[in-house]
Order: sequence, then structure tokens, then C-alpha cells
Amino acid sequence: MDIFDCLTMVGGLCLFLFGMNIMGEALERRAGASLRALLGKLTTNRMLGFLTGLAVTAVIQSSSATTVMVVGFVNSGLLTLGQAINVIMGANVGTTVTAWILSLGGIESSNVLVQLLKPSSFTPILALWGIVYYMFLKDSRKKDTGMIFLGFATLMFGMETMSDAVSGLKDVPAFQQLFLLFTNPILGVLAGAVLTAIIQSSSASVGILQALSTTGSVSYAAAIPIIMGQNIGTCITAMLSSVGTTKNAKRAAVVHLMFNILGTMICLILFTAVQTLLAPAILGEQATYLGIAICHTMFNVICTAILLPSGDLLEKLVCRLVPDNEKPEVVAELDERLLTTPSIALERCQSLTFEMADVAAQAIHDGVALVREFNPALAKQIREEENRTDHYEDILGTYLVKLSALKISDADSSEATMLLKSLNDFERIGDHALNLVESAEELQKKHLNFSDTAKHELAVLTRAVDEIVALSFSAFRENNLEKAYQVEPLEQVIDDLKEKLRVHHILRMQQGSCSIESGFVWSDLLTALERVGDHCSNIAGCVVDMAHHDMNTHESLRSARTENENFGEQYKAFAAKYSLK
Repeated sequence: MDIFDCLTMVGGLCLFLFGMNIMGEALERRAGASLRALLGKLTTNRMLGFLTGLAVTAVIQSSSATTVMVVGFVNSGLLTLGQAINVIMGANVGTTVTAWILSLGGIESSNVLVQLLKPSSFTPILALWGIVYYMFLKDSRKKDTGMIFLGFATLMFGMETMSDAVSGLKDVPAFQQLFLLFTNPILGVLAGAVLTAIIQSSSASVGILQALSTTGSVSYAAAIPIIMGQNIGTCITAMLSSVGTTKNAKRAAVVHLMFNILGTMICLILFTAVQTLLAPAILGEQATYLGIAICHTMFNVICTAILLPSGDLLEKLVCRLVPDNEKPEVVAELDERLLTTPSIALERCQSLTFEMADVAAQAIHDGVALVREFNPALAKQIREEENRTDHYEDILGTYLVKLSALKISDADSSEATMLLKSLNDFERIGDHALNLVESAEELQKKHLNFSDTAKHELAVLTRAVDEIVALSFSAFRENNLEKAYQVEPLEQVIDDLKEKLRVHHILRMQQGSCSIESGFVWSDLLTALERVGDHCSNIAGCVVDMAHHDMNTHESLRSARTENENFGEQYKAFAAKYSLK
């Protein structure tokens, strides 16, 4: 093996890692909705958590990425430590999928049908199919499908390039001696751990081991300890990711390390006992692609079978190793580690936006109640709610801009844009709740009162505003186009009510039944309530935008009138419901 073979091997490794990366990213984009559905299954049920970790890792092709994501979940308070342990164990089994895919490269047979299963036979077809999908089709989902095929073809081409480059090592005595050295289980474990820590991917290091097996110098006695060590080396990514996180997030990373170290120790003891006492002949045989994939899977399954029932014990142990701080920790609402899996990060943004909507709705409801009957404690609560909407807008706006800059699917991009556009409307609704507080405080401070007629008219308007808030927020949460179309006719009724109430109050002032000072407050109240209706209309417009895949709110509001065949009937129904008579 000369310098050119070394360069070829490095090039093959680079193609292998690149192919694995782009295939994983494309798979994640294609499975975005499915990944978000899996997030909902992260319950306290041990088996569901395990299966979720297995499925997510099988999709994104990286246990390291899954574990980093879990650390982010724990740091954000989305997962408890107990739930995280189950997911991490599932991720260890899920990562074995890659080795099975790569084992196809070891197929050897003169049978034509069997040869067709070998990647060198079908990857050129996949590459052609992939490039056609990626370059000539506009649909983003089909482009992602093309990227998956291209990634797989690149991965397998890199694997074959590595295998061909290292094939000359079979004639190098020093290389043969090196792998004889690794038959010492301790040295094999250390070699596997160091290699995996460097490239930060157990799947990739298993692939390298499979490529080296083509030299014929890798026996099962050397390969099995190296595989054990690879599971320890892959923990470096999660450990680095846990720096600067909460104690529970650090514990999740430490549990990952503990789980793999304990599993390796148990299996290493069993392996050494079998090797010493029984000395099975298979340990001296040359390892194959398929054999390494089987060993990798068996090791992870055995470790999980032994330690999964001991999840509670691991949790108690790690809590002793990483004790709590004396001061309470602040949980990160949005953790940047989640950006490694954009579809999951988007799900978290959506959940927080729903929370923001709930706070804004409660603030308006409380503001209307405060106008009816002043309460200092309620006024303080509304100010706190308004501050919370400001906080949500700040963190979500910054996070969604970062998320939008990533390579995400068109569907996720549209949803991120919708969330960004709606943030301002929710925040402004919170501001208008504060306007109601200021008006209520002015009425209280100046001992002003409205006439009974004015109170009745205001009650009609506030009921209409309560309904439009509930209707638009429900349409937003459920992505319900039917409810969104009902918002615009109700908003028109609120506009008409505002004008009527303004005129009626002017007449009352002229008649002397209401003071000029109360008239100023009345005008402020009407303006705040009417503008709440405007923002609800914008929120409904975002829902219509999503349905039309066109984020043009003004055009959507027009379509809410022109495309809604029931606009006239709905307007009449709302007008009758909120009649001043």
C-alpha cells in the first residue's frame, strides 16, 4: 500500500461520511411530520421511549445526533431524565441499522439475482434516479427523495473506495500484526473508543471496520472488542453538547456514557470468559461485512436487554454522581441543540407559540373583566401576562430566524414563516390588554362611570371580541381553514360595532348623560378592542396562507371574502348575534 492508496482511502472515507450526512439530513426532512409524531410518544412508558429512540436514530442515521437532541430536550424541560434514559438506550440499537445497510457490500455470489442485491449493482441506478429527482423536479419532497438516493450512492461508493484502497494491506505484515495486537480485548476496546471519538460517529467507525475486514486480517477476536469500544467513543458528542446545560441535561449525557461503559464491561467480561474457557474457532476466523453487522447488533441488543430494566437504578446513580445545585436552575425554553433536528425544533417553537397564544387570550379576557370591575391584583396579573408575551416574541423570533436559515423542507419553511408572522399579532394583543388596564385604571383614578346604555353596548362588543379571539386562536392551533374563514365576517361586525358605539357615545355626551373625560376613555377602549379584532384577522389570514402555500396575508384576507361563499350569511348571523337592540 503506497501513498496514493492512502489518499484514496482518505477520499473514500470523506465520501462515506458526506454521503451518510446528506442521506440522514434528507431522510429527516422527508420524515419531518413523522418525527414530530414520535415526539408525542416520549412518555414515561419505558418501551415506548426505547422504541422512539430506536426509530428516530434509524431515520437520522446517527445515535450521536439523537443523544444530542435528547440532551436538548432535557435542558428544555421537554423530557425527564427517566424518559431520556429510555430513548438513549433505543438510540444505541437504532444505530445498528447503518451496519446492516453496509453489509450489502459484502455479498458475493455468481447468481445474477443475488448480485443485483450488491450495492455496486444497484447504486448507479439509484444515483441516476436521485440526480433526475434532485435536478429536474421542483417538488421539495421529491428533491429530498433524490438526495436520499444520492446520499446512499455516495456512501456506498465511499465504502467501496475505502475497501479497494485498503485491500493491499493484506500483504503488509505490520498491519496483520496490528490486528493481532487488537485481539487483546482491552487494546481493542481502546482502539474502537479512540477512533469513534475522533470521527464522532459509531456508524462511520463500524463502516471503516467493515472496509478493513476486506483485507482478511481482521478476525472476530479483534473486531468484537473494537465494536465494544466504538459505543464508548460515540459518547464524546453528547458529553461535549452537555457543557453549559442544566444538571438534568448533564445527567442525560453521563447516563449515555455510563450505559455504554457498563454494557461494555459486562460484555467484555463475558467475551473474555468465553475466549479463555471455550476458545471457539469462530473467533479466529476472518470477519466479514455481515458478521460485523451481526456482532454490532448483538452487542447493543444484549447491553440494552441487561440494562433497560435497570433504568431507575441508573437514574439514581447518575443523580449521585451529578448532584443538584443549591440554587434552582433556569430551564431553557428553546435549546439550540434542537436545531440539529429542525423538524423537532419547529415542533418546540409551535408548542411555545401556542403557549404564547394562551397567555395573550387570557390577558384580553382579564382586561375586559378589569374594565367591568376594577381589581388591583388582576391589573398586576395582566401586566405579567403582557411581559410574558413580550418574552415569547423575543425568544421565538430569534430562534425561528435561525431555524429558517437551515436547510428544511418547504412545508416546515412555510410553518416557520407562519409562526414568525403570527408572533407580532399575539404580542400586540397582549399590548392591547395592557391598554385596557390603563383605561380601567383611569376610570378608577378619576372616579368615572359609563351610563347603563354604554355598559350594555360595551358588553356586546367585548363578547364579540371574546369570540373572535377564541375563533382565530382555535383556527391557528388546529390549522382549521373553516374556522379561519369565519373570522373575517366577525371582524367586519366588530368594525361596524366600533363605529356605532363611537357615534352613540358622542350623542350621549351631547345630551349630557356622559362626560367628556369618560368619552376619551371610551374612545381608547373601542380602539383597543377593535385592533384586537384586526390582529385576530391577521392570525386567521396566516391559516389561510398555509392552506394556499402563499404567505401573503393581505391577499389571504381578500380571499377570505371572495372565496368564502358563506361570507354574507356569516356576517348577517354575527351581526344579529351582536345586535345592540
